[in-house]
This record gives sequence, C-alpha cells and structure tokens, in this order.
Amino acid sequence: MRIIRDYQFVQPKDRGASAAIGNFDGVHLGHQAVIQIAADAEPDAPLGILTFEPHPRAYFAPEAPAFRLMNAEARASRLEKLGVDRLYQLNFNAALASLSPREFAAKVIHEGLGLRHVVVGADFCFGQGRKGTAKDLQRFGAEMGFGVTIAELLETGGLQVSSTAIRKALSDGRPQDAAAQLGHWHRIEGEVIGGEQRGRELGYPTANMSIDGLHPPKFGVYAVLVDVTEGPHKGSYHGAASIGVRPMFDGEVPNIETFLFDFKGDLYGTRLSVALVDYLRPELKFDGLDALITQMDADCEKARGILSAL
Repeated sequence: MRIIRDYQFVQPKDRGASAAIGNFDGVHLGHQAVIQIAADAEPDAPLGILTFEPHPRAYFAPEAPAFRLMNAEARASRLEKLGVDRLYQLNFNAALASLSPREFAAKVIHEGLGLRHVVVGADFCFGQGRKGTAKDLQRFGAEMGFGVTIAELLETGGLQVSSTAIRKALSDGRPQDAAAQLGHWHRIEGEVIGGEQRGRELGYPTANMSIDGLHPPKFGVYAVLVDVTEGPHKGSYHGAASIGVRPMFDGEVPNIETFLFDFKGDLYGTRLSVALVDYLRPELKFDGLDALITQMDADCEKARGILSAL
C-alpha cells in the first residue's frame, strides 16, 4: 500500500483510484462496507482511501479529551489488510480546512488526486464549515467527471454502526459489544516503553505502552490477545492487561500494562497489538502486595479460561 500525503504532488500511478472518503476511526463494519463498495465500483482501478491527519476534530479542538480509537499507524495497518492500494492521508491544515465544498471537489478530488470514483456515507459532510453534503458531492462529480456513490448507513442488531457507539461500549467495559460493531477486536497498538519494573518484582513482568491520544477504555483488567508484530519474539500470545493509572502505586498518567502468558524475553522497543477480549474487573487499591499478587493470580486464571474458549 502506498501512502500519499499531499494532493498537490501526486504521481501518475497514484491517480485514477476508486476511493472511499472519511476518517475511518476504528475501521468498523460500516467503514468496511463503504470500502467494499469502492472496490466494486471500479474493479480495475486501484482501491483508495481518502482521509486526513490529524483528525479534523482534533485539529479544531486540540484541547478536547482524547477520542480516537486508533492512531494513524494502526489505521493504515488495518486498511492495508483490507486490500487498500492507495492511502491518501492528507495533512489537515488551515489551507485544506478553508476550501469550500466545490473547491475541495475540484482541487483535491478531481484535479489533485484524479479519483475516478468516490464513495461516502449518507451523513458525509465536507468543505469549509462542513457545508457540503453527500448530495452536493454527487452533483460536483457529475459536473467534473468522477463517479459518486452514497452508501447507506449500516446497522447491526438494530443499532447504527458508529465510532461513537464503539467508544461508548469501550467506556462501559463492553469490549465484546465494541467488537460486534468493529468486526474485529478493539486493539491498542504501540511501542513497548520502559516502566518502573514493579511487575517483574511481583512475578508478573509487563509490557507497558502509552494510550496517549486514544479514547481510554474503562479502567481495569482485561483478558487480551497479543500480537508481537516484529523482532525475535514475533507471534501471537494470550495474556492479561491492566489499563489505568495504577492506584496501588499512586499513578497519574493512564497506560496499558500487558502480561503475556508463558512468555520469556525482552520486548522493549518492540511494537505490540493488544486486543481487548473481555473485561475482568475494575482497578483496585489493595491492602498490600500479597493481596495484589493473589488477585493477579486469579485474574490470570480467569483470563486463561476465557481465551482458551475462543
């Protein structure tokens, strides 16, 4: 998959794609349906995604609470697995934000990227002030020579599939409900960073990762599936993870600490993908380390049982 970040400098081989447009946060079932429509619309064209970085919501409200389900790298990885050939990940800045809907259609979609066909959701808005609608884009496409398909919003279990609903499920400690809308487990991906090595001292060495910039799931302990994506320990593992601020040790900055079952090795600097499978319990503050270890033993036993049944 090729990643293109500037619509004003596009090589000829990267033009002519059939592309789905949107933010694709989570790459949920609704997103996947839109991507499939784009693939079917022009089967002989490269399959593309037109998205933005940073997320426009973060650009306009940088001080707002973190809301993203995945970072740009995780999104790109997921899109590549779906067969996307061209990821037009445009830098969202003041110049791009100031384009009127017509200017966006002409300068970005038609002249800049030379897209052959685009697919958007029925609730799609674009251009300065989000004034453009999906119907407007369809009209511009007819004028400028690119096809436009408006995809109906997807429902599952009588509920509309949305990133908002997935965030709510994760905030409530319902990762399985989130997975039902995502079409895959919700994953936290990133590089293993140095910690205070308390887990090692307790007999539970953990791989620590930042969740900065991501929507925080409900704090607590989870049964998880772990993919080590690189290095000598590359592979898939079962484990248990704690998300939160570590109240036992008066922590303040949330992170995720993952214990891989039946694993020995050094993971510092390695990238992990941690899938949240089931919520086991909330964060707790114990009377002492012995009580903490006893609870961790029970957490891991429960997690092993859940994961072995998958």
